[in-house]
Amino acid sequence: MNNFWNFYTAKETKPAGWLKRQLEIQAEGLSGNLDKVWPDVRDSAWIGGKEEGWERVPYWLDGFIPLAYLLDNEDMKSRAKKYIDAILTYQQPSGWICPCREEDIPTYDTWAVQLISKVLVVYYECSGDERIPDVVYRVLKNYWELLKNGTIHLFCWGEYRWFEAFIAIRFAKARWNEPWLDDLARILKEQGKDYRECTELWKKPMDEWRLDTHVVNLAMMLKYEAVSYDILNEPYTDAAEELFSVLREYNGTAAGMFTGDECLSGTSPIQGTELCAVAELMYSCEQLFACTGDPKWAERLEELAFNAFPATVSDDMWTHQYDQMTNQIACIRFPGNPIFRTNGPDAHLFGLEPNYGCCTANHNQAWPKFALSAFLYNGDTILSAIPVPSEVHTEDYHITLTTEYPFRNTFCYTVDTHKPITFRIRIPSFAKRLTVNGKAAEYTKELEFRIEGNTHTEIQLSYEADILLIDRPNGLKTVKFGSLIFSLPIAYEKKMYEYTTKQEIPKSDGTVSEHIVERKFPYCDYEYIPTTPWNYGYASDTFEAVQKDVTDIPFSSEHPPVTIRAKVKKIDWGTEEGYEYICAKVPKSLTPIGEEEEIELYPYGCAKLRMTELPLL
Repeated sequence: MNNFWNFYTAKETKPAGWLKRQLEIQAEGLSGNLDKVWPDVRDSAWIGGKEEGWERVPYWLDGFIPLAYLLDNEDMKSRAKKYIDAILTYQQPSGWICPCREEDIPTYDTWAVQLISKVLVVYYECSGDERIPDVVYRVLKNYWELLKNGTIHLFCWGEYRWFEAFIAIRFAKARWNEPWLDDLARILKEQGKDYRECTELWKKPMDEWRLDTHVVNLAMMLKYEAVSYDILNEPYTDAAEELFSVLREYNGTAAGMFTGDECLSGTSPIQGTELCAVAELMYSCEQLFACTGDPKWAERLEELAFNAFPATVSDDMWTHQYDQMTNQIACIRFPGNPIFRTNGPDAHLFGLEPNYGCCTANHNQAWPKFALSAFLYNGDTILSAIPVPSEVHTEDYHITLTTEYPFRNTFCYTVDTHKPITFRIRIPSFAKRLTVNGKAAEYTKELEFRIEGNTHTEIQLSYEADILLIDRPNGLKTVKFGSLIFSLPIAYEKKMYEYTTKQEIPKSDGTVSEHIVERKFPYCDYEYIPTTPWNYGYASDTFEAVQKDVTDIPFSSEHPPVTIRAKVKKIDWGTEEGYEYICAKVPKSLTPIGEEEEIELYPYGCAKLRMTELPLL
């Protein structure tokens, strides 16, 4: 029941360089402080409070825990333990762990059971807390009993996310391998949604909220076979590729994602993509690569991590969007109907919880789990899977990677090992003119080195990438350079909103609780108002890369670490009918209305306002 590749724990692998700094920014921002400022975490029913007792605390812990341990931050570790201790305290003798009354269990959406069981596994892998295996065992055993005897049945989110429980089932089977675990796995799949029945729904956008076109469900879903096939004793069929190809063809974005605001929205660059979906698709790609070893999933992971994810969080990571747009000329609250199909007028603002609070809690997992994917192993074979600055240190070997990738394509590995190992390095498909230790080498998907014990080895590696003009729908183009997508940046001024909202929330016991959320600097809301032109087309298909310093903010919106010089001309692009601050889906005219200008394109993740899909004039 072994995956193709295994993940190191947060004790064994650590971020370095720009990646460590990015995690520090996250810890200093909203992720590291939600338990201090946000009622749904600070006062959650999971720890005996009166606020939300379903997905938000588990979502937050899913990222906060590995973040704390990757950074060796003792204060954050202590705060994570405080939450875990409280959650364990409220576990019932039956094994039930979620905060609801026993009589409400049949109507409680057990997506929360699936999620908290996964979080407990994450905590064990980070902390080694020996209480956790027994807790997970009892949670899953109780879940099986309730499903088996018909007390509960999968519905709503639990039905559409059934495979999330397999992270904990795999953890339990590795320790006990009792028959009821196999039965639990079977029941979950039988009662869970079969997404292969849904693909026709994905081919045409609908202005209708549906679970089977919900973008976060679909981002999670892609890993279902990877995490379940061996437990279910089924063959692996690469269903993810088949499903992913449909999603990308009919809903794909230039940044490696697919649209969903909140449900699938086609290929238009002015539709949105929910932040939760980006974080979840990153995790799915990590699991798919570990399961299959297929490099396409590692490349897709990089594209998401270096483009779609940083684009939708502020430089200081105190605020985020709910929806990002590929061509996003402003982030201003809609005075009337939003352009989004099923989301509200503030979904693209940068704030504490624009539109809805799920992304506030769930975006926290993206960077920490990405950092845990840098090095993978299988027996005595170690793979540099995602070549970002990091190290792995076990009793037998210590491997470090010094690099500024994806902003530079040079790499320095050092390997100190007490025992013989095989060390492999994944080479991306876009790599050109590969050199290894100063010598030209033929392109290969992986480099392999057999390293003897009690040795010190250094490996110098470099390659180049061509600047490509990628075709997009409706005759538009996108610039790509290695793993990075580039956009025409739009300068902006921020308008800050500090305020408090009050809402009465009905409770299952018939009472009402008052939900009060304060937006106060730095966790307030912002509109981004454009101050420079955006109505351009490319006047040439010749581009030039400009390398700059990687600053203390790796994906800085003011000081990007690499730019691309491009020649452009203004055109009469126009705005979408009925909207002042939404560019038209396609330009009204391709006839230039200005002289040729040279501009600098920014990495998509650095350009908070941007035009990413432009015509070639």
